[in-house]
Amino acid sequence: MRSISRPVSFLLTACFAVLLCLFTVAQTAAYEVNRNAVVMLIAKNEQGETVSTGSGFIVRPNGTVLTNYHVLLDAASMSAVFPDGTQVGVTGVLNVDRLRDVAALKLEGDLYSTLEIGDSNGLKTFDYLSALGYPSHAVEMVEQGLHGVLVQTYGFVLGVHPQALPDHPFIYATTPFEPGFSGGPVVNLDNQVVGIATLEGRALNLAVPIDFVKPFLQDNRLLSFDELRERDKNIKEVLYYRGNFTLYALGDAEAAIGLFEKTLTIDPGFVPARYDLAVAYRGLGQMDAAIAEYEKALKLNPRFPEALSNLGGQYFRRGDVNKAIEKFREAIHIHPNFIQALSNLGAALNKKERYEEAVPFLKRALSLDPEFGVAHFNIGNAHYGLGQWDEAISAYHTALGMGVDFLSLHWSLHDIHSRKGDREKAKRELRIILQIDPQNEDARNKLEALDSRP
Repeated sequence: MRSISRPVSFLLTACFAVLLCLFTVAQTAAYEVNRNAVVMLIAKNEQGETVSTGSGFIVRPNGTVLTNYHVLLDAASMSAVFPDGTQVGVTGVLNVDRLRDVAALKLEGDLYSTLEIGDSNGLKTFDYLSALGYPSHAVEMVEQGLHGVLVQTYGFVLGVHPQALPDHPFIYATTPFEPGFSGGPVVNLDNQVVGIATLEGRALNLAVPIDFVKPFLQDNRLLSFDELRERDKNIKEVLYYRGNFTLYALGDAEAAIGLFEKTLTIDPGFVPARYDLAVAYRGLGQMDAAIAEYEKALKLNPRFPEALSNLGGQYFRRGDVNKAIEKFREAIHIHPNFIQALSNLGAALNKKERYEEAVPFLKRALSLDPEFGVAHFNIGNAHYGLGQWDEAISAYHTALGMGVDFLSLHWSLHDIHSRKGDREKAKRELRIILQIDPQNEDARNKLEALDSRP
């Protein structure tokens, strides 16, 4: 998810330390972002019911707002809420690019303050990035209507790479995009917009580069939401986004599968639908079906890093660890800073007892994302395999502090404390194991044996 020498690992760690210093300075500067130009978008159906919320930002004084296309999917009307609670209507849609997931809207009135558009072509790995948006969990009903809280997050560029579609690159960032950030601005150190937040996840946050959006702003046709919905009938991207929402927002994998299959009847080569169909099968525990769809997606686009890493994960669960290692390596070759793939590769190498080989990949993952609890667990396993007890204990406790509480972690800690002759700590781990798994006879017998000793 090429072996990495110690100097490279050291440089990455050093680079991260420098970035922390940079962020301390940068966060002060980033507060100068014109928050009054960042709005929460509310989409309603024909019955006036709210169907979704998202984020957007004003780029022209006449009230032109950029956002994600999927934010306005199936909307009969929309409104924009400013940070102070002021709400204005959206008169219509200026343009959409369904494939890039971008839309331009027009607000009622004019004379709005704006954000400055920057350049995304010059972005480099480890450049500072900040994102602004309205998290879904903080949206609430007040007397004036729905109100959200504008949040700003910080991170850096991991790279700019194509994802499912080879001609559509994304900015990969450590900057967290929370649910509800969709369509919000991603800004550089000068507070210029360089991307549009599109996809969020654990150590995987994607933004559409702003340079691909600039030509899109030249079109000033105004469509009503009714006209857009009429045009959207039986379009593959629309079916796909409905499936995507059903899978990730509603958690209904079975219904999502039906929508992805409809999408693929229109275009069997539409890689995003093929990929998310695999994710839906994976969520239902249908491993063979998931593997088949990941393989189809990769036959269409062999350089799709997330599909490579996820396919590797399925091979790993099936017990085909060598195949898993191969796929994780391919993903990292395409996207060298792919944090999840780096951690996954470390875990797979641990499984083959290639602990020394695993450590550099896991250190690299943690240099990029020190808050990645599973990577701390994986590097704990590597240290455990190498007999480096103190390092293993430290890594395991860091993972526990981040919410990673696997049964195998406590068995490893029990074994380490037993080897070190610390009976009380060994007993403590057995008690924790029994709290997690009260029927664990092995833990119960070991605890009774330790309790019976004088």
